[in-house]
Amino acid sequence: MSTTPPRPPGPPHPPGPPSLPLLQADCANCFALCCVALPFARSNDFAVNKPAGTPCKNLRQDFRCGIHTRLRDQGFQGCTVFDCFGAGQQTSQVTFGGRDWRTHPGVRSEMFEVFPVMRQLHELLFYVDQALGLPDAAPVHPGLRRVLAETEQWTRADAEALVTLDVAALRGRVNTLLLETSALVRATVPGRKKNHRGADLMGARLSGADLRGANLRGACLIAADLSRADLRTADLIGADLRDANLRGADLRGAVFLTQPQVNAAQGDAQTRIPTTLARPAHWT
Repeated sequence: MSTTPPRPPGPPHPPGPPSLPLLQADCANCFALCCVALPFARSNDFAVNKPAGTPCKNLRQDFRCGIHTRLRDQGFQGCTVFDCFGAGQQTSQVTFGGRDWRTHPGVRSEMFEVFPVMRQLHELLFYVDQALGLPDAAPVHPGLRRVLAETEQWTRADAEALVTLDVAALRGRVNTLLLETSALVRATVPGRKKNHRGADLMGARLSGADLRGANLRGACLIAADLSRADLRTADLIGADLRDANLRGADLRGAVFLTQPQVNAAQGDAQTRIPTTLARPAHWT
């Protein structure tokens, strides 16, 4: 599988930092790829089973969701917490030049194969871009800028190249830099920090806990009670916060916290989150 990004068509990329694609979903310019290309299983997050490549039963002909304002009430909570990080419009409008899978059925299978790859690339761009905004991670910034440029170049590759990309290898190199970033940022918190990397903390009682600078990478925090917990500068990359109680918690400066994680949790007016993230409408 390819590991060297091909040169995209058109003029060479200008010197200096790359011009990042939009790293948040623009559904108006996407052909509902998350509603078709991806599978989901009947669970607390989804009311029905749906295989990959099959349109969701709620998808309309205009590529819009027929129950968008009632997703949680209809048992599709999983849809409300999903974020493609802008991969949907990039795949629809850039990779496939605005050709949709309904009027151009010939692109259907390849488009659905490209979208999950693009989603991973955009997620990596999100994390690397966030890391570059952290002054304490300055020693890692040169390496981060290199992988940022490489990953951004991949987002402009053609479909044939994208489906051959060894995403796991790229993720591995990016993750090494993100680990270094995390260590540098968390080192600014004095004292010994808690290490719960990959821990099973489902339903854990952590109300009021001091988790400043904690390593919570990949931790399972489903339905955990984190009310009034101090999570400033904690590393939350990959942490599962579904139904976690964040009421009154302080997540300012949390490292690698994403909008989907926030959307999946429960919070209130006293929950403090980074200014770059939006307060979910369902929080009380």
